Amino acid sequence: MKNIFKIGLLMSMLAMLFTACEPQEFDSGDARESYPPSEEEVTANVSQGSDAYHFEMVSNAGVSGIHLIKWDLGNGSVAEGKEVVAYYPLPGTYDVTLTITTNTGAFTQKVVTQIVQEETDYSIFTSEKFIFLSGGVDDLDGKTWVLDSLAQGHLGVGAPGTVGLGYWSAPPLAKQGVGELYDDEINFSITGFAATLTNNGKSYVKDFIANSPGYSNGYEDDTDYVVDFTPALGSWFIEDRDGKSFLTLSGTSRMFPIFDVDAANGSYEILKLEENLMELVALGGDGNAWHYQFIPKGYVKPSITAEILVTDISATEVNTYEASLTNLDIPAGQAISGVTFDFGDGETLVADSYTDVVSHTYMRAGTFMISAVVSTSIGDLTLSETVTVNANHPDYVPFLLDEMVMYNDFSEVAMAPVVGEDCSVVSMANPERIYPNRSASVAMYSKTDNQWANANMKLPSGYRFDLRSISTFRIMVYGNAGDVVLLKLENTDMGGNAWQTGVELTYTIQNDNTWEVAEYDFSGAATADLSWDAGLAPLMASDVTTDDRYSHDYYDIVRIMLNAGTGEGTHEFYFDELAGPHVEGIKSAQIN
Repeated sequence: MKNIFKIGLLMSMLAMLFTACEPQEFDSGDARESYPPSEEEVTANVSQGSDAYHFEMVSNAGVSGIHLIKWDLGNGSVAEGKEVVAYYPLPGTYDVTLTITTNTGAFTQKVVTQIVQEETDYSIFTSEKFIFLSGGVDDLDGKTWVLDSLAQGHLGVGAPGTVGLGYWSAPPLAKQGVGELYDDEINFSITGFAATLTNNGKSYVKDFIANSPGYSNGYEDDTDYVVDFTPALGSWFIEDRDGKSFLTLSGTSRMFPIFDVDAANGSYEILKLEENLMELVALGGDGNAWHYQFIPKGYVKPSITAEILVTDISATEVNTYEASLTNLDIPAGQAISGVTFDFGDGETLVADSYTDVVSHTYMRAGTFMISAVVSTSIGDLTLSETVTVNANHPDYVPFLLDEMVMYNDFSEVAMAPVVGEDCSVVSMANPERIYPNRSASVAMYSKTDNQWANANMKLPSGYRFDLRSISTFRIMVYGNAGDVVLLKLENTDMGGNAWQTGVELTYTIQNDNTWEVAEYDFSGAATADLSWDAGLAPLMASDVTTDDRYSHDYYDIVRIMLNAGTGEGTHEFYFDELAGPHVEGIKSAQIN
């Protein structure tokens, strides 16, 4: 082994490698004394380090007002500080350039030494990190990485010194369509430690570096910038220091892992490096910590799989069912963060752990969908199972009324929300608080160029209107005389065909801008005319209040339309105090 130290300029590097030292600032001094040193004063002491591949370098500059001491180590990496340790594991000749910058911005730059390395540190070729990153000597074409776009936190930002997710953690596909970011890739090859960034001519970069040399025609896209950029072949290296591992990128043009945040000294701390996963964090040019997560190009991450297990324990606890997850498969690197069970009757339970067993007791007979939403590291997984409860619970008291009940008065009572479909429905101040409607708040309906826009109230899952005793619905209306207000009942279980067995009645507003009671009595009302369809005609009912198919346990939504079938122009009116038959199983409206 032969190590030669010379002063002066010589050859450029044979391969890139890397150093380690924490950045630091020095005494700002008095600005009147802050003059850069002369070239003669810019010198450094270089000595052998802990082994044949490490060298200790100390700046001899002793000038007041020094703000920054920066080293270009000739191996493709830079370091900051008065004392640094440089690593040269491959043969080559390396010029070391020292730059002294004062607090006024003046600087002096000089090649202070030259390292000639004739030895090879072969341990890097068997290092697990080097192999995971590049494929090692068995893959001389290198290994290509892309952003793990389906993972939470594949990009992120946080406070300096953190993993870079505290301020923002990108949800899956957060940058879909932004600057073709997810099409970019970076290849690492052990041959010459080459780094190749492929960006199809454009790169996504932080806004504060969009005008950097090499970038052109930048335009803003989702807070940062897309720029034209043709990257040159770069270099990479991994080095351990202070108990951490760092990946350093460099090149004759800017070199970065797909998204440029102007990482300090081109250095990225390796948080995790496995065969199919890489997480990095870098100190960006804005002073924040920026997080990255990558997977190999073409790699398909295994998904978390599970099933929902529903167990009927009614033999010991009446109408009670247990729910849990079973047949779980959680691949390495993935996790479950929470599970929410929905029992289909309005009751939900959040499990403390995904291994928990939760139970629920049904009070009413019926068929219910039990679902579980499993929150995972790569998105939500939804599972479901249907159960049939054959009888009401012994403690259940049917809520039978001979009078109408208030569903929603937009002031105090709301059994269920009233929402707009293809129209606006908003709660607002009563335009005229006089009898018969002195309510403080009412609903305003407004549609534009839409025939079937409707305000609707859908009952909670498992509940239906009962038309057998009371079949009358009422609302207060306030609008233009001659406008027609339609009220229709439907069964949403039928999806887009719900209209086919729906039943509807109309009320014509009698006076301009006066509160009136619109009443809809469905006694004797028939379902939609389906005679045109031989297959559906047998489903028609001449009186929905006496036909057991429709009189109860069927309709679950009421729709209100203004001038239905008229699609031109804007149509508006006010309505309030939506009321109708009691709903079996709901004892009272919810009081706001």
